[in-house]
Amino acid sequence: MRGYGTGGISSGAGFQAPYVYHVPNFRTEKVNVAVNAGNQRAMRAPGHPQGAFAMDCLMDELAEKLAMNPLEFRRINDTSEIRQAQYTLGAQEIGWHRRNSVPGSGTGIKKRGMGLGSGRWGGGGGRGTEARVTINADGTVEAVTGTQDIGTGIRTAIAIIVAEEFGLAPTDITVKVGDSEPGLPSGGSGGSQTTASVAPVIKTAAAAAKQKLFERIAPLLEAPVEELRVGTGTIYVVSDRTKTLSWAQATGQLGMESISEGGQWDEELRQGGVAGTQFAEVEVDTETGVIKVLKIVAVQDCGLAINRLTTESQINGGVIMGLGQTLLEERFMDAQTGRMMNANLEDYKVPGTFEIPEIKSIVFDTHRKVTGIGEPPCIPTLGAIANAVYNAIGVRIRSLPLTPDKVLAALAEKKA
Repeated sequence: MRGYGTGGISSGAGFQAPYVYHVPNFRTEKVNVAVNAGNQRAMRAPGHPQGAFAMDCLMDELAEKLAMNPLEFRRINDTSEIRQAQYTLGAQEIGWHRRNSVPGSGTGIKKRGMGLGSGRWGGGGGRGTEARVTINADGTVEAVTGTQDIGTGIRTAIAIIVAEEFGLAPTDITVKVGDSEPGLPSGGSGGSQTTASVAPVIKTAAAAAKQKLFERIAPLLEAPVEELRVGTGTIYVVSDRTKTLSWAQATGQLGMESISEGGQWDEELRQGGVAGTQFAEVEVDTETGVIKVLKIVAVQDCGLAINRLTTESQINGGVIMGLGQTLLEERFMDAQTGRMMNANLEDYKVPGTFEIPEIKSIVFDTHRKVTGIGEPPCIPTLGAIANAVYNAIGVRIRSLPLTPDKVLAALAEKKA
């Protein structure tokens, strides 16, 4: 595989094929091209959606050469047990049996088609984060770390982890992030690394603080520390449930003191390498070239889902971003001057209410370990939509975005 692009970020385009499919003999070559069009910067799964677009289109073409259903072709060549299960779920939800067996065989001006795409991402986090959890005598709990929340939901995730450890509600936990003054360093919020890096440390800090509280109240409950458990707002003796303290009663034993414990990195609490599969159904107007995406089914591996609501939101957001990259987003450059011709960001085309289709997000919670989910959902979308367009009109468009003029040109070439 040979890829051309600007330095650094676009190298990610070469990763998807060996990420998804086990290829014993694989050579990739990255050629950096100086385009004098401004420096590149990382954006959600940099390079990977574009690489997956090429990979998924190629997989469909290979399947067609072999006269095979693209889904069955992937089943044969994909060794991931998770994606195998995702193929089944996604195909059932989209109604894959309705797909055109012969691309472009539909009748009428508006033709429908279905396609699928796959992806894989790391997101396993790493060492370097420090955190502290404090229990105060008035029952309040504070979790502090230096990480940042740029809209990814790490505040909520931290609150959920600590609350679960103490038998409290997430709203009972005060979370402080984005401040280096406490001397608790953390990595940056990028690469889908935040939750996987922070969660293990927060978990161990909360567990250590809970253990200290148990040691303080064990004599009062006349029980060994090993027999203490947390309930909903309570701490009780597992062998004698009549011996119970409310959370307020338990923390009240601290007097003027507080319990404050730091966390340790635990490799066993995190994972990397999440898999995702998406199915798309589109309708293409062969007179105007307009592509309307009707439905996208996104089945996304997420390890252990800490917060299902925000996990679904991340998947939805990734799909919408992938939709924009497939159909709308484009930078126009003047070939003579190298200047960008787009008027401004206000007029830059991104999906709006009328462009967003029905999205069915399936959280494939494997209950394994914590991982990042910010970037993976946008990777398979491009290939899924492009393959659906091909299935609808029977002609393949090999460059993004898939605009009406490209559709009409491809259809005209097909007729010629």
